[in-house]
Amino acid sequence: MTVIHNKDIATKQKALAINLNPSVYGSFAEIGAGQDVAANFFKAGASSGTIAKTMSAYDMTFSDAIYGVQQVRRYVSENRLISMLEHEYGLLIERLAEQRGASTTFFAFSDTVSALNYNKTNDGHGWMGVRFQLKPNGLYNDVVLHVKLLDNDNNLQQQAVGILGVNLLYACFYYHEIPPVFLLSLMDNLSRDRIQIDMIRFEGPDFTKVDNRLMSLHLVKYGFSDAALFGPDGKNMQPSEALYKKHIVVIRGRFRPVINVHMDMLNTGVKQFLQEPDVDTKRVVVITELTLQSLKERDADETAEIDEKDFLDRVDILCSLGQTVLISNFHEYYKLVAYLSKITYLKLGMVLGYPNLEYIFSEEHYTDLPGGILESFATLFSRKVKLFIYPTLRNGLIWNCLRFNPPAHLIDLYRYLIANNKIEDIRHFNENNLHVETDNVLQLIKQGANGWEKYVPQEVVKIIKERCLFGYACGNEIIKEKTTTGNGEIF
Repeated sequence: MTVIHNKDIATKQKALAINLNPSVYGSFAEIGAGQDVAANFFKAGASSGTIAKTMSAYDMTFSDAIYGVQQVRRYVSENRLISMLEHEYGLLIERLAEQRGASTTFFAFSDTVSALNYNKTNDGHGWMGVRFQLKPNGLYNDVVLHVKLLDNDNNLQQQAVGILGVNLLYACFYYHEIPPVFLLSLMDNLSRDRIQIDMIRFEGPDFTKVDNRLMSLHLVKYGFSDAALFGPDGKNMQPSEALYKKHIVVIRGRFRPVINVHMDMLNTGVKQFLQEPDVDTKRVVVITELTLQSLKERDADETAEIDEKDFLDRVDILCSLGQTVLISNFHEYYKLVAYLSKITYLKLGMVLGYPNLEYIFSEEHYTDLPGGILESFATLFSRKVKLFIYPTLRNGLIWNCLRFNPPAHLIDLYRYLIANNKIEDIRHFNENNLHVETDNVLQLIKQGANGWEKYVPQEVVKIIKERCLFGYACGNEIIKEKTTTGNGEIF
């Protein structure tokens, strides 16, 4: 059966469709932001055919008594949500499975939300999830997401939670076969200036073919969020929870593939960051960042599609190296810093290649800002940020901060940043790596040229050969002599 995304169906119609489905039956447990999800099902009519129970344990003591005391006493958290789902779904099976389990697909919907307070001093956000069956007496599936509430009014935020909850439950039963349609439907009757979804995870026997890393990409690609994060194990992470009160070191790249230069940049840059006097070494998180633009071919326009297999190939390699990966829509560095600075107040480090320093000082990139380059620098070079510049080789010369010569009217600004320890050269780099460029190594891999392996970390070489990544011809290699210039540079 073909799954079609009906964008015109209203929230009330979705709720009524579920209420009129005789096989769907479950409970709602909501903490914070009212009980607007369950309310939508009551208002739609015929709710007695769907709702076994609704409840809301607002009081912390009651919540702990019902769902258990969490090690970290945060009530708007993924751990609390999972406890709610486990408890409520367990009660359904315990009390109703024998009576109606043969004809019913049970579900437990839960959310724990912090909406805008009376003084508007907090950021509205919450966790929402569904544990549900798709076959009577079948195993359960979980869909869990984190949402940011952007309305500047408590009632509007509650309304948005109610709509999103109906969309989520409807998608679980009607759009589960095609995850991209599932994702897109979550924004039905909502707009991207009302909510952001920055984490979603699919688990269970009916989602075995769903790659949650790809779902992270789709969140950013569809504009549901500006960024998404997942760990070395490939599991999606909620950025605010994973990076809260952490020092963050970021290295941005295309990583197609990861080569020795990338690893040298990362290792030397992180080492220098750890030597900063105001850095707590026990709180440092290192992130490799892929932007949407970097996932496209270099000559592709803005409308070009992202090759999802190529994306997963790069991510597989980064995760195998133990990296935490951030996918973002932040083409400009100051936007990335603005995003991270909302999560942590601790010092940030950014490891950049020398060409990126030139890019940052090019004023044509800031024509959309009223304050131009100064406005961008006010964010990029906040008191909590430092850039570490990895040198590059040009015409036999090593270019670094000492050789950098910005436009005349920006020289004093550049000197100010250097004098105030905002920009620093990376020291102790491996000079032998400077002549190697990623695109040239990629060409050697595609050509099956002899010797490309020495420019790539051994664990990456192994993965490329085992999985035939980046055009490598497995089992049918065409061995060619690599071509070099007179000074040994690969071209």
